[in-house]
This record gives sequence, structure tokens and C-alpha cells, in this order.
Amino acid sequence: MKNYNSSVKRVLVTGGSGFLGSHLCQALLDKGHEVLCVDNFYTGRRSNIADMLFNPRFEVLRHDVCFPLYVEVDEIYNLACPASPVHYQFDPVQTTKTSVHGAINMLGLAKRLHIKILQASTSEVYGDPAIHPQVESYWGNVNPIGIRSCYDEGKRCAETLFFDYYRQHSLQIKIARIFNTYGPKMYPNDGRVVSNFIMQALKNEDITIFGKGDQTRSFCYVGDLIRGLIALMESDDDLTGPVNLGNPKENTILELAKEIIRLTNSKSKIIYKPLPQDDPCRRQPCLDLAKKELGFEPTVPLEQGLTKTIQYFQEFIKENQQEN
Repeated sequence: MKNYNSSVKRVLVTGGSGFLGSHLCQALLDKGHEVLCVDNFYTGRRSNIADMLFNPRFEVLRHDVCFPLYVEVDEIYNLACPASPVHYQFDPVQTTKTSVHGAINMLGLAKRLHIKILQASTSEVYGDPAIHPQVESYWGNVNPIGIRSCYDEGKRCAETLFFDYYRQHSLQIKIARIFNTYGPKMYPNDGRVVSNFIMQALKNEDITIFGKGDQTRSFCYVGDLIRGLIALMESDDDLTGPVNLGNPKENTILELAKEIIRLTNSKSKIIYKPLPQDDPCRRQPCLDLAKKELGFEPTVPLEQGLTKTIQYFQEFIKENQQEN
């Protein structure tokens, strides 16, 4: 399917009401495209897309990607899958189904329509990495039977399916391996370190660090990440990926906690608990490929991004207090 105006596309975003999906939908609308947001609202929230509902180029369809979907679109961004440990470990069987069956159904749709499809994969495919920083050629160090495996292995299998469709059916594919991303519209209780720390700090509660806090992550502001996703989708067809997208600046979890306490002027104290099973010790993307092929480089420093995210959560808390 092609629009009469070739510069305007009808774009399908699965998981479109989630944290990343809602930002992507808005960015695509800002570029003048039509957007079909598909979500079963298992973790997605209607409030994330509320500002877009009155845009005539935006449409919402409640649907579970574990079942086939029959629509007419020009491109597909497949973001559907719970992405935080709290959510994906709640129903691990469904998490694996969403990654695997969802990939099969969206790939089948792309094959029928002869269109390009992008898979939102994850740095979790690297597991607890034995090399640092992580490069796309690294096969990873993943526990296939651990409590995180439903997500890690589900995403790895989705990548396999994408490349099998690419080789067997000459399908145009793009795979992005997304590293830790944060920003407004994160879930306040999703178990991710940035949202956890901010909510605890704003409430002056103890900030919980697992392990000694010396494990590292690389935090990318959501606006930078979305630019990378769109750049990858718009790149030459011969660039299939996988391509790392994230921020290469590495921070320890303890450094992050102290920075959030400082920015919120919180009275919170830091407490320590045992490290969860299979929690990666280090995580940092090598962005050489993204820089070379996409001209991608994050621009938002951690302090600036955290400040915007803190403001979002302050408003969230204020609104909930008024409702109660």
C-alpha cells in the first residue's frame, strides 16, 4: 500500500501506548505521517496517547499481537512487549508469546504488504556480557532458563525470525537493540531503576540499591532514542541491523541514586539489598555502527534528562493526590 503523497506514510506502531511507543507515535505525527497505534493495554496507558486522540492522522486499535492483524499500512514498528522486569516476569509465558508470536504475526503482515518492518530488540540479548562495551557482533551470555529468560530469549528468538524472513522471503527488516532508556511517560511502578529512584526520592523514602551499586548502566534520554529508531527505519535497505541504540556514557547505579537525590533535594537514604538473579554487572553500548550508518549520537546529558523526568513524576504525583 502506498499513499498518494509518497512523503506521507501510514505507519503501524505496535505497543504504541507504551513508554517508547507513545513517544514514537508523537514523533511520527510531528513528521506528518499517519499513525495506527496498536496495543492491548496490558502495560500501555491511554493517558500516554491522550494528547494525540484528537489528531485526525492518529488512530488507536485495541489488539493483541499474539493474534494476526489485517490492516493496510506502509511501515511497521514492532514495539509490543512488556519491557520492565516487574511486568515481563508477572506472566513470563505471555511475555515469550508476545515476542515470538507477535514477531511472526507482524512479519507475516509485512510480507503480505511487501513493506519494511523494524523490530525493537534490546540490550538484554547480550545477557551478562563477557565483553565491554557491547558490540553488535557479540552473541551474548544469556541464561536460557532464568527468571529473565522470557524476555531475553523471547527477543533473541524474534531477531532470529526477522533474519529468517529476510533470508527466506527477502523482507526488508531493521533491528534496533535498545539500551536503558528513560524519560517522561515511564511507569512509576515498573521496577526500572530510574523510575524507582525518582519516585522513592520524591517521597523521601529509602532508595533501594541491589548489590553494592557498582553495577553499571548507560542511560539514554527517550528523545534521543526515538531519533535513532526513525533514522534506522529511514536508512538504506541494505542496513538490516542489528544496530545498538542508546547512550555510551556509563554510570554506576550508586552514582545515579546520588544524582537523583541531589536533583530532587530529597531526604532519602540509600539502603542495600541482595542482587537479583542474572542481573547484568555492566551495560554499555558500542555506537560505532550507529554513528557511521545513521549519524546517531545522543545529545541530552543525564542531568538534563533526569530533570525533565523528575518534573514529569512530580506532576504525576500531584495529579494522583488531587484525584484521591
